[in-house]
Amino acid sequence: MIELEFVGAAQTVTGSKHLLRTSKATVLLDCGLFQGRRAESFERNRELGVPISELDAVVLSHAHIDHSGALPMLYKGGYRGDIHLTPATRDLCVPMLTDAAMIQASDARFIQRQIERGKSDMEPVDPLYSVHDVTGAVGRMVPLPYRSSRVIAPGITLRLLDAGHVLGSAIVVLDIDEDEQVMRLAFTGDLGRKGLPLLRDPAVPEGVHALLMESTYGDRLHDSMERMDDALLEAVERAVERGGKLLIPSFALERAQEVVLALKRLQRSGRLPRIPVYVDSPLTVKITEVFKLHPDCYDEEVYAMLRGGDSPFSFDGLTYVAGVEESMAITADPAPSIIISASGMCEGGRVLHHLKALVSDPRHTVLFVGFQAQHTLGRRLVERRGEVRVFGMNLDRRAEVLSLQGFSAHADQKDLIEFAEAVRERGPLRRIALVHGEPEAQEVLRGMLEQRGFPRVDVPAPGDRMRL
Repeated sequence: MIELEFVGAAQTVTGSKHLLRTSKATVLLDCGLFQGRRAESFERNRELGVPISELDAVVLSHAHIDHSGALPMLYKGGYRGDIHLTPATRDLCVPMLTDAAMIQASDARFIQRQIERGKSDMEPVDPLYSVHDVTGAVGRMVPLPYRSSRVIAPGITLRLLDAGHVLGSAIVVLDIDEDEQVMRLAFTGDLGRKGLPLLRDPAVPEGVHALLMESTYGDRLHDSMERMDDALLEAVERAVERGGKLLIPSFALERAQEVVLALKRLQRSGRLPRIPVYVDSPLTVKITEVFKLHPDCYDEEVYAMLRGGDSPFSFDGLTYVAGVEESMAITADPAPSIIISASGMCEGGRVLHHLKALVSDPRHTVLFVGFQAQHTLGRRLVERRGEVRVFGMNLDRRAEVLSLQGFSAHADQKDLIEFAEAVRERGPLRRIALVHGEPEAQEVLRGMLEQRGFPRVDVPAPGDRMRL
């Protein structure tokens, strides 16, 4: 028996968790947090939906919180087995999970103060886990370099290939020995795009029988990076012309670094207006330092830049902000500026405080550079709702809202189809299961794959079990 159970990221894009069961072992692929409406998120995240006592191993595809963020809860619940991941992902998980724990604690305190002052009708919340739980989870992490192999459970051998999505991201390849027959399962995690700055292109696994593939952008195509630079410049100029600020909610991992690199390209070409640029996220600062430790993950262009002594993550006028007082001073300063701040879906972190100060002023612009999941504050802003809720307070949305999906580090429809076809060319691919996508995008992608002769393409729902 070889079976997959889809616990999270099934017909949605958050909370990635997939259970692999054989007659000999149980392995968890990813252990992410669900992101969405605050009350619903807390409720869903408190129940892992994973049989901790049955787990033989955990494999983590990459460090994004919707894939890694519940690992401390796994440790808190008693898991003491190994967590397999790449060295870069392990290094990123240390600051990212620590930051997640600290944000949970900080938000809980802030909400409690707002309740006590009568400024919010939200219910009090408790953090999902502590820094102690993060330390315990990190202590269970066992790095595995790209293209190396390791037996992780009885009858299951793991190999990690470059996914090209974020630093350290991996395509998980599992050779499963069941009744003396070997089946190869590949899980993309989040698949990257070809030709992106910073990272190498995704690898293509060979000999795959079943493919577990993400589908975030299964119904659309991305603009080129050149067009994205032009659109970014236009957004900057519009905000400056109104005397306002450009606030860019950004994932601290990869997206913030890509935006910084794009602004650096614009400045080097002499096109970027002379205004201050702030990266206001302590986590982004820490992650950028981790990037410097792993030049082996970069593409040739960025690696050559580093060898020449030119950091891709710095330029004149760019400031990395650490302290709270400095962060508060940025929004208090009436002069135009660019603020890059986490989190990317506006569900936590300093970006919420900037939104609270800026979102009701028509001079300012909020620019999204990544996918916004359903029911997140970021999604409501992208939908340009007239009123939004920040820290339990209803605020009029008068700021301009723009969205540049071309900055996405996810494969688009064309990339996903080409990847699936490349896997089929290199092995006896018989089955594809689409995960990490919203139903509309998944149905479009499934139809296009079926038109290309893939024999079976499934779109599992939460809780579904699939016999392979």
